[in-house]
Amino acid sequence: MRADGESGLTRRKLLVGGGIGVGLLLAWGVWPRRYQPNLRPAQGEHLFGPWLKIAEDGKVIIGVPQSESGQGVYTALAQIVAGELGADWRSVAVQPVPPNPVFANSVLAREWATAFLPEKLGLDAQQGPVASIVNEVAQREMFVITGGSSSIRQFEKPCREAGATARSLLCQAAAARWDIDWEQCQVDKGFVTFGKKRIAFADLVVDAAGLTPPSPIPLNPSPRNRLSGRDAPRLDLSSKVDGSVSFAGDIRLPDMLYAAVKGGPVGQTILKSVNSKAATKVRGVVNLVRTDHWVAVVATNWWAANKALDVSAPVFSIKGRVADSGNMGDNLSSAIANGPGTRMVRLGDVDAALAKEAETRIFNADYTISAAVHAPIETRAATAEYRNGRLQLWLASQAPQSARLAAANAIGIDADDVTLYPVIAGGSFDRNFDNLIAAQIAVIAKEVGRPVQLTWSRAEDIVRDHVRTPALGRLTAALDRDGRVAGLSVRVAAASTMRELANRIDGQSPVKARKSAVGEFDALALDGAVPPYAITNMTVDHFPVDLPIITGPWRSLAHSYTCFFIESFIDELAQKAGIEPLSFRMQMLVDQTRLARCLTGVASMAGWDGGSSGSSKGLACHSMRGSHIAIVANARTSETGVRVERISAMVDCGRLINPDLARQQIEGGIIFGLAQAVGASTDFANGWPTVRRLREIDLPVLADIPEIIVEFIRSDEEPGGVSELGVPAVAPAIANALFSAAGVRLRELPLLSRGL
Repeated sequence: MRADGESGLTRRKLLVGGGIGVGLLLAWGVWPRRYQPNLRPAQGEHLFGPWLKIAEDGKVIIGVPQSESGQGVYTALAQIVAGELGADWRSVAVQPVPPNPVFANSVLAREWATAFLPEKLGLDAQQGPVASIVNEVAQREMFVITGGSSSIRQFEKPCREAGATARSLLCQAAAARWDIDWEQCQVDKGFVTFGKKRIAFADLVVDAAGLTPPSPIPLNPSPRNRLSGRDAPRLDLSSKVDGSVSFAGDIRLPDMLYAAVKGGPVGQTILKSVNSKAATKVRGVVNLVRTDHWVAVVATNWWAANKALDVSAPVFSIKGRVADSGNMGDNLSSAIANGPGTRMVRLGDVDAALAKEAETRIFNADYTISAAVHAPIETRAATAEYRNGRLQLWLASQAPQSARLAAANAIGIDADDVTLYPVIAGGSFDRNFDNLIAAQIAVIAKEVGRPVQLTWSRAEDIVRDHVRTPALGRLTAALDRDGRVAGLSVRVAAASTMRELANRIDGQSPVKARKSAVGEFDALALDGAVPPYAITNMTVDHFPVDLPIITGPWRSLAHSYTCFFIESFIDELAQKAGIEPLSFRMQMLVDQTRLARCLTGVASMAGWDGGSSGSSKGLACHSMRGSHIAIVANARTSETGVRVERISAMVDCGRLINPDLARQQIEGGIIFGLAQAVGASTDFANGWPTVRRLREIDLPVLADIPEIIVEFIRSDEEPGGVSELGVPAVAPAIANALFSAAGVRLRELPLLSRGL
């Protein structure tokens, strides 16, 4: 692949595929293709396909293509493979693998196709010819992406097949020794058994590796087994506890140097001047690397590099508009007032419903969302070595193929000459879709000619952050005489964030990607804006906004703000109708049995009292990625702001792979949703974010964490998304609780940002 060529799910490729249609699919169908595994066996190890290798000492090593950032994907995917294999969990290990077409995330490619295709064409990507084209392009172009709570939804079946393939080969090897049909064999905790006979995997692996697997692959009757569907210790836990795990900032290479970097405000910035003499006077400084847009100092330790960077006092100039929160708020209001917008959903006749003033009552509300920062514990870091025209790169990335391309483009080499070693991340929340650091470290490594590690300071990490877009939701509803919603209009003004991300994945710079997305309809900006309730007349519109900031996905994507819009407004309508909030929701849940069970379940476990005046309890619910959640929050205001005392959640996310992991993710998501409710945001002034440190974004500390109670509804439905599910409903539940506590309706996130 040429460094200047297209990579990933590019719009051009999808449009070509859509234009040629069936003819292209037929051509692809006969185009010979075979993707070799890039999981490499070491001495004494034997490969069983792209996911799995088994060592002669019995160790089972499972390759994982997804980025581990605390969500437990290493453990969950390994459980599926090992469970189907029949391995002993104590013998299981994982190994990250670089991107490969075998690991293409076609589920996410189809869900995100609207960001790559014009207008509404991508809405057809879930089935039919468009879906087939998206699947094919995703595989051929290595759309290996971690995001959208998609890892289990995408890879459960391939992981089961990987384990079943190895199991059948081991059984064949054992059956040959016992002179029986291999189908008579069983597996149990690392052994193949037949009656009282048993042979360890370790004793069969050499013979099994040379056999041919059966077709079709014989999966176990149920995906539930001794491992999958049960609690199992996290495979990354002990290494995190004892410090042996390597994050990007832990990589150490011989003769390695350390770098710190600084750029200007977001936008078209140019480096005007830098005091290189002052920088080189700092002890330990080795080099100073300048580009048109940023400057880096390289030293024998990071502290020297960062100190030298400060004294170098770089000066930047910026062209065009600069980010200012006041102006961006006006941009959001103007977008809805003046349009144009794009209608994604039209049911019935909303205009007629809203015009019947004699028969209905009309209510309006505006909800505003501030730009949110990701702020993971680990700032962006990368290590690289450039030698003989090839680059080795150690980096945590949610889009690793895009990272390779960014590094290759930056120094003018072929992307195939970039070897990426994936490492785990200390949090991400979608921060690691940004691969600017891959380009920076490539330039620095080539310039200095030695291994070098680049770590962004916390301030640089926030300045460079691709923030969650500010947004404005303008909702209008008509209530009939019986208190039912006769019509609902949802209008959302927000940046076309996922269009921006798609452009960046295609290789565009952040500034160019933003410009290319300006004015484009982004269906994903409305994710979660279609309520689960049976409303006969409804419209949902997106008004794209040209904002002078770089935006990106944030944990739960648009659901983080659309759920706040919908569930806050539903609560207001319940109050206007004089109907208790739970009953108001339940009467509108038609064919939504799973969500209804969550609502009634959480009401029972939280002692729901109707959210009456002074109760300090608020209710909210949400469905996303095939999963459902309902939350009751106990909250009040205090002298220090919002005080949340308890959060109860009832969850249905289908069949669970690891219940304990799922609980961790829901609890973590709830805390993340709490952070959204009280902070995690920034304003902008003169092009710069107004916060630069963790302590400035009002994140909840341990003393602020309420009692959290999570219960799961047992389900045999297909696994749904879990890692983002806990986030969206928390903020509206808290806002609704504050209304019941104080009678004041808060319509802005963070709550109390403008005080009571």
